[in-house]
Amino acid sequence: MKRKISKSSFFKFGQGLLPIKASQIPSEVIAGFTLAALAIPVNIGYTKIAGTPVITGLYTMLLPALLFALAGGSRLLVVGADSATAAILAAGLIGMASTGTDEYLALAGILALMVAAFIILARIIGLAFLADFLSRSVLIGFLTGVGIQVTLGQISSMLGLKGGGHGTLQKIWFDIQQIDEINYSALSVALIVLLAILVAKKISKHIPGALIAIIGAITASWIFNFSALMPLVGSIPDALPHFLLPQVNWSWDLVHKLLPIAFSMFLVILAQSAATSRVYAARYNQPFDQNADLNGLALANIGAGLSGTFVVAGSPTKTQIVDSAGGRTQLTHLTAAGIVILVLLFLTGPLAYMPESVLAVIVFLTGVELIKFRKMMDILQEKPSEFWIAMITMLMVIFVGIEQGILLAMALSLIEHTRHGYRPKNIVLEYTEDGRWITHPVTSKIQAVPGLMIYRFTHSIYYANASQLSREIEALIQVQNPPLRWFCIDASAISDIDYTATKTLKSLSDLLEKKGIRLVVAQILDDSDDDRRRKMLELFGKDVFFNTLDDVVAAYMLTSMKNQYCQLIPH
Repeated sequence: MKRKISKSSFFKFGQGLLPIKASQIPSEVIAGFTLAALAIPVNIGYTKIAGTPVITGLYTMLLPALLFALAGGSRLLVVGADSATAAILAAGLIGMASTGTDEYLALAGILALMVAAFIILARIIGLAFLADFLSRSVLIGFLTGVGIQVTLGQISSMLGLKGGGHGTLQKIWFDIQQIDEINYSALSVALIVLLAILVAKKISKHIPGALIAIIGAITASWIFNFSALMPLVGSIPDALPHFLLPQVNWSWDLVHKLLPIAFSMFLVILAQSAATSRVYAARYNQPFDQNADLNGLALANIGAGLSGTFVVAGSPTKTQIVDSAGGRTQLTHLTAAGIVILVLLFLTGPLAYMPESVLAVIVFLTGVELIKFRKMMDILQEKPSEFWIAMITMLMVIFVGIEQGILLAMALSLIEHTRHGYRPKNIVLEYTEDGRWITHPVTSKIQAVPGLMIYRFTHSIYYANASQLSREIEALIQVQNPPLRWFCIDASAISDIDYTATKTLKSLSDLLEKKGIRLVVAQILDDSDDDRRRKMLELFGKDVFFNTLDDVVAAYMLTSMKNQYCQLIPH
């Protein structure tokens, strides 16, 4: 008898791979070849952003991809090197170690392990919701800032300059100072490669333009001895990764410095990976298991930290490549990993001939793809306040730093969320003769029926908006014609009440009682949270609650009829 795996199992292996039909395998393998052809040059480019050796870009497609394929929930999400997290890594490690050194790579590995720890923590205690506080508009501003910083940072290499400096402004200043030292050979090769990639993309997105251009540049470099004319990438070891813990001198000071960098990358990974996985799960009517994805991402980053490479994330662009190529399971990614193993064993030698200006072009185009000016303009038209938040985030990333930019993005998202709840647009409701409900602004002071007012507060009540609740109700119960006898709070949108709100409601209840107005409450959300219901019962008593607004009107009309009847009977 087969033992069934409990639904509460922490790890569920194989969700991204199984089930798979034999007829699917050829298309999965072809999609894997396509992914490898397009991702290998891009991943090599990411190492230039991250400041790690070229070979580490290939390592991100091995153990991390394998672990996510086995433990992740998404059948399509591609996990590997990412430009945004690579940029955060490089910005965070400035001054801590020289780029490309063993110490730098060890710190990059430690950061991958710390990111994995954050993801595991998010999985265990439910912190995945933090990704929701990076609104899409703020994320667009953040990624646009990263894109601008990345593209500007590649100008020196494309021009064949030495470059230098930290931060966008300093790099531009160094480029300007060295402008008379342009290496026109490097620039010419860069422009030819750039043109070739753009033409290939114009013809078809399925053509691996970057790979073709790189092969052409490497071939030309070998034939015409480009090493005498321009800087080349240099020798790359032809070996699979070694598996060991990163070798660093541990101290609390080091952990303190690395924590904000790891947390920034963790936030980007959460937001970007979850959004991508959710989109493709919905597109193909597949279950979206965020917990399984978190497991896979955590294991993938543990694999990255132990295999001598840097942090990995879910990639929207690579996932789109797989989808367009016909891949539908993680077998595509395992196929790509197999191709990378062959490259590492037999084809790293030719990569040494690749001009650095060509690598800069690959990174430059990656940065351009991150820049979303059109979407920024869409945000401006739809929601100007969110546009300015996105713009502030973008400028922070460009002129201050990527790490600071992501933390500001989260803070601004929280502020924007609080602003919506701080000033909710509340309404009063009118009951028509034909039984329909019509909403009106609070300022209209329209009664539902004569003598009954129904007021809907459209947000949870907490310390920041409790004063608005108080002001609006006090204004509504002022001199009315006819006089108010019942006042109903429609609680259908109230999911929580904090201590300040409880005290405010108590004061309002006392005020209504003094004015001879009966307070009733309708449509309390029926959920598992009994604490809110208990608070309401303590405040108002059991006899004031109604299930629907129609019940409120019916009870009010019946009470009015009884009162009129009593007045007609002589005492």
